[in-house]
Amino acid sequence: MPGTVPGLFDMSIFPVVLDKLVEKFASLPGVGTKSAQRMAFFVLSLSDSEAADFASTIIEAKRGVKKCTVCQNLTDTEVCRICSGDRRNRSVICVVADPKDVIAMERSKEYNGLYHVLHGVISPINRVGPDDIAVRELISRLGGGEVSEVIMATNPDTEGEATAMYISRLIKPLGIKVTRIAYGIPVGSNLEFTDDATIFKALEGRREM
Repeated sequence: MPGTVPGLFDMSIFPVVLDKLVEKFASLPGVGTKSAQRMAFFVLSLSDSEAADFASTIIEAKRGVKKCTVCQNLTDTEVCRICSGDRRNRSVICVVADPKDVIAMERSKEYNGLYHVLHGVISPINRVGPDDIAVRELISRLGGGEVSEVIMATNPDTEGEATAMYISRLIKPLGIKVTRIAYGIPVGSNLEFTDDATIFKALEGRREM
């Protein structure tokens, strides 16, 4: 049957709506067909009130979570808690590709500066250019003279490197030091899955670009 997840259900046994539910779970990153099937059956085991609460939480998160007007990280307020905090080193900005990378950096407990989330990387093959990520917003933050260093912490893969180099070329004429996290993080890996000690070493060994 077109549009169904292959091999999951015999449609003569299970309802079409259940197959659609499995498809939705299977479309999530990192979720295979068997996991999607287990999730679907779990949802069906919930009471009506539990299922309604589950669904309303998704809708509430979708409606309530937005981008910080300063750093572009996810928040439920106009300015996120990191940007509005008074204990951060405001002279350093760490640039990451995704909000989940902020979590990875914070886990190291060694970085106390600010962040800027690009929400992607430059990827010509995927038709993602500088105007499609938050580069313009980053540059606009650097005009006040408060920032002395920008740490490029995009992933050490081809697209992450290209993005770091592009942004570095934009920042250097402003007289601000640009550094790159060291390769304590394996090439081709993601910050999201990197252990705390490795992130610490990468920060410690960052170099100027």
